[in-house]
Formats: sequence, structure tokens, C-alpha cells
Amino acid sequence: MFPERIETDRLLLERLCHEKVDTLAFYDCFAAGVADEQVFEYVPQDPWNTPKEAHDRIDDAEERWREGTAAEYVVRPTEGEPRAGEIAGTAHLHCEWERRTGRLGLVLRRPFWGRGYSGERAEALMELTFDRLGLELVTAGFNEGNERSERAIEKYVERFGGQYDGVLRNWVPMGDEVDDLHRYTVTREQWNEATKGD
Repeated sequence: MFPERIETDRLLLERLCHEKVDTLAFYDCFAAGVADEQVFEYVPQDPWNTPKEAHDRIDDAEERWREGTAAEYVVRPTEGEPRAGEIAGTAHLHCEWERRTGRLGLVLRRPFWGRGYSGERAEALMELTFDRLGLELVTAGFNEGNERSERAIEKYVERFGGQYDGVLRNWVPMGDEVDDLHRYTVTREQWNEATKGD
């Protein structure tokens, strides 16, 4: 149902699975003491303490893929980009079939911030959501205070004709706290209007 790989102008999205992703390399990207703490400031995940946590994360991604509930990818810059071929982060599309909705997510390592990868990955996953999976709505959001994600999401949502829906209070569990989530949406009609002629 989901494509194993998606190529954009500057990125390769490759299925997050044991066959394609080395567990230790994946662990090194998000390990405690290695990964920049800022990466996890607004992400409901802690840095990993052991390679087994990375292994289990890949297991979870494989299970959601088989169930058809989520497509998760490692994101790598392609030839010509700085640090080409490295794991820049992970991108996911969670399918809420009963709501006919796809929910986007992204975690990028700090060296890959500020390159416009968020919007490029969002466009690829929106195309998958609307044109291949036949869903009707894409959602994206950021936790209160995450100004970087706010700017990135606003830019691509505006580009594809979407809108800001509002704040979902106490929506994202973050350890001992629960953050508010600012939600944005793009409908299939807005997507079609924005991309016709592409």
C-alpha cells in the first residue's frame, strides 16, 4: 500500500525497517549524549539510552506498516546536498482511516534544520495521502512554543491552500507535562487547486 521509497528534489525517504536501516546507525542519530537535546524539546520521545530502544522503534514502525496504520521513513539528503546519504531524521504519515485523514510528523537532527526539508517532505507525503491513498484531509501540528515548526508548517500549509484550525488543549503527553497542539489542515480540494498544472 505504501511506497518503500519516495524521492524528491533533495531528499530520499526510505522505509524505516530492519532490512533498510542499520540499527546502530539509527541509534547513533538519536542516542543520549550524542543527539542535540533541542531535537527532543518538542517531541514526545526521549533520547535513547541503548541500541535496543532503536531496535524496538524499528519493530514498531514495521508493525504499523503491516497493519496499514502508518508509513514511517528515514530521511536522507541526496547527492549534491550537504551530508548527503546521512540519516537526517524520520518522517511519518499516520493514517486515520475512519476519519479519512493523514497526519504528518517529522523529527530532524539539528545539522539538518533550516534547509526547507520539512516542506519538501510534507509535499511528498501529501501527494501520497491524496493521490495514492485517497484520503480527504492532511493534518500537521506543532507543540506550543515550537517556533521553528510553526514557521515551517505555516509556509507549506499556505502554499497548498490550507488553514490554521486552532489549538487542541492538553493534546501531546510530554513526560510529566501535557502540551497544547496547534493544528493545521489541508483538504484534498485545496491540494488539487494548489497543485493543478504542476
